[in-house]
Amino acid sequence: MTVTETLNPAAGAGQDAPTSAAEILARARAAAPLLRRRSEEIARGRRLPEDVVELVRGTGVFRIGMPKDWGGPELTFAEQTEVIEALSYGDSAAGWCAMIGMDTWIYAGYLDETVVKEMLANPDAITAGLIFPVGRAERVPGGYRVNGRWPFGSGVTHADWVVGGCVVHSDGKPEPGPGGAPVNWRLVMARREEFETVDTWHTTGLAGSGSMDYQATDLFVPEEHSFDFTTPRGSGPLSAPDAFLGNVPGVPLGVARAALDHVRELAADRVERATGTPWSESYRVQTVIGQAEMELTAARYAVYGTLDELWRRLESGVEPTPDQQVSSALARVNAFRTARSVVSRLSDLVGTASIYQTSPLDRWLRDLHTMCQHILAQEQIVQSAGAHLLGGTPQAPFPLGLKG
Repeated sequence: MTVTETLNPAAGAGQDAPTSAAEILARARAAAPLLRRRSEEIARGRRLPEDVVELVRGTGVFRIGMPKDWGGPELTFAEQTEVIEALSYGDSAAGWCAMIGMDTWIYAGYLDETVVKEMLANPDAITAGLIFPVGRAERVPGGYRVNGRWPFGSGVTHADWVVGGCVVHSDGKPEPGPGGAPVNWRLVMARREEFETVDTWHTTGLAGSGSMDYQATDLFVPEEHSFDFTTPRGSGPLSAPDAFLGNVPGVPLGVARAALDHVRELAADRVERATGTPWSESYRVQTVIGQAEMELTAARYAVYGTLDELWRRLESGVEPTPDQQVSSALARVNAFRTARSVVSRLSDLVGTASIYQTSPLDRWLRDLHTMCQHILAQEQIVQSAGAHLLGGTPQAPFPLGLKG
């Protein structure tokens, strides 16, 4: 019996499970207003409530990386981003957790088919965890003895499987990695209940993502439940080492779009206090809205254009040029920064009404500020892109899809 035969797209989600990009996107858009109504509750609880998790799961977002030859929809990078953008339009934390949780099927591309059959009998399974090697995996017969504590476990409170990046040790010493790497960086996967969560997530923004620490003490992980990004089982775009990063900019783009639409709705009933001029006729307001639309539209098209180009190159088996390699990473950073800038200026336009917690602008601005502290939105990515283009040394090669 093959993986394709056993992993029916409807398994674990009822017979109405979505099977196409269009249907998944339609469900995500339909869920957005429901998520918007729950945003304050999500933020207060500092995690997604169980029924919200199931609402998001029901859109099909967690199966968007499932390959077609396994019976899945296999959305392109741009299609994935559009789904994440739609969910983020409803709620920042829900969109963020969806973006993180859909990596399940990306990781599956590095595991044996027999393991995938066991771990992902439910194609809508959710993954959480930090991939960077802050844990320690001691090699033992049949697998690894894992110890460590990982920060930023977005969605770890509701995930089915949790990953943790580790440095592999043998006889107490770090192993060299493949291709001459100084250490052997390997990811281990185990069920959520095998890890202990540590409630550290008390933040200004993205409070509802539940991105708390998690830890393992002497956890045995079988060899077959571990992998690294150098040895994909298949080929194609979803086997690229940075495949799980393609849809990340959907979150800031969705949040900024929500904020801009919100302020445009406010403008319909507002007037300038000093002059009585309707906002629709105010030069000041018109300019802010026009500038915001210009910048957000340009950032969005940069994201989708570079993702489409990268997908086409990888799908054809043609190695991307240095310019193409870095273009999507730079567009990703720009999406984060542009979204924060746009929402900040919209908050300035609305004025004191935007500072209250009852205003969604307050939450959106705090969420974007927190997102922009993520490593994928940092100056290090810009430096690494410039270094790669100039033939220098990138400080963060992995987010650019470089293997070393």
